[in-house]
Amino acid sequence: MAEQVETFNASQSDYKVVATHKGNYSETLNAGIAAFRAGEQPEILMVFEVGTATMMAAKGAIKPVYEVMADSGADFDSDAYIGAVKGYYTSTDGEMLSLPFNSSTPVLWVNRDALKDAGVDPDSDLSTWQNVGAVLDQLKEAGHECPLTTAWQSWIHLENLSAYHNVPFASQENGFAGVDTELQLNGPVQVKHIDQMGQWAKDGKFVYKGRRNEGGADFRGGTCALFTESSAGYAGIKSEAQFEFDVRPLPYWEGVEGAPQNTIIGGASLWVMEGHTDEEYKAVAAFLNFLSSAEIQAKWHQDTGYLPITSAAGDLTREQGFYDENPGTDIAVKQMTTNEPTANSKGLRLGSFDQIRGIIDEELEAVWAGDKDAQAALDSAKQRGDQLLRRFEAAN
Repeated sequence: MAEQVETFNASQSDYKVVATHKGNYSETLNAGIAAFRAGEQPEILMVFEVGTATMMAAKGAIKPVYEVMADSGADFDSDAYIGAVKGYYTSTDGEMLSLPFNSSTPVLWVNRDALKDAGVDPDSDLSTWQNVGAVLDQLKEAGHECPLTTAWQSWIHLENLSAYHNVPFASQENGFAGVDTELQLNGPVQVKHIDQMGQWAKDGKFVYKGRRNEGGADFRGGTCALFTESSAGYAGIKSEAQFEFDVRPLPYWEGVEGAPQNTIIGGASLWVMEGHTDEEYKAVAAFLNFLSSAEIQAKWHQDTGYLPITSAAGDLTREQGFYDENPGTDIAVKQMTTNEPTANSKGLRLGSFDQIRGIIDEELEAVWAGDKDAQAALDSAKQRGDQLLRRFEAAN
């Protein structure tokens, strides 16, 4: 990001962008809210995807991107952005509210050397969870201490699991059709998956490392064989791994009708804040257009593993030979774009979602520890999460 800001500033003399780090996603959102209340809001605030409904409900705090672009006379085409990314940040009538920026989707990372050492064919088909289970059995029998770990357990193993199997995570099109939504994360597909993960945890085949990306260090260090994480793990894994690795599609449960559908994004978008001058908004429009350009997006995608947010950036990356030289780096793009998103798979737009994720984390931890079965944990997550949704609905 620092490089992008420097490149923009050096490319023209009309404007200067100043980037300020405010901590992790939750801390940045809270800092933005506090700054707005103090009348010191930045022109642009990066907000993670689960904060989308919160930002949409912040009446008077945000200036929609489509308005910023139109008012400044900027050349802007929202259709240039890939559908599965654009849909997350557009209104029901197709107007872009925030600019997609760092968008990722979960994939399966494979330590090929660990599989070889366990006598497992490193080219084994790992496209289904049934096949993954068989490989976990072999890894455990060979004495491997960490056959499977994960990052971001709610995002990957419930939110994306639901979309990938074309079942709802919540009612009202996962919150896109209204704030009077209820969680539906305790259905048969979700319960089956969490139950199986809980059994793997009990058997030492799935090792839980933490709520965020604590497992990343273990995979990069070579101690865990399989790792479900963001496609944006690419930069760190490529630079640190002292072993041969693969990136594979996120597995799905064979036998579930409609699977695999498409995964959904994580990451963040750029929201424009109210309270600034027309000249400042022209600068914002120029910077956002710069960030969306095919050359900048292609480089960002290739350097980080985040998705190219426009079709043009993906095409340019292919033309430059990047996918041929780095096999698997196009898997995330294919996973997101092969099928047209459905009401169950275009994303999630739930109020208080950061807090709901905290509830889900607690309930999943109870399953991994053997304190609750999957059905009871997910039923409890629904009940507790729905209470927060009702509060959000009442306030909006």
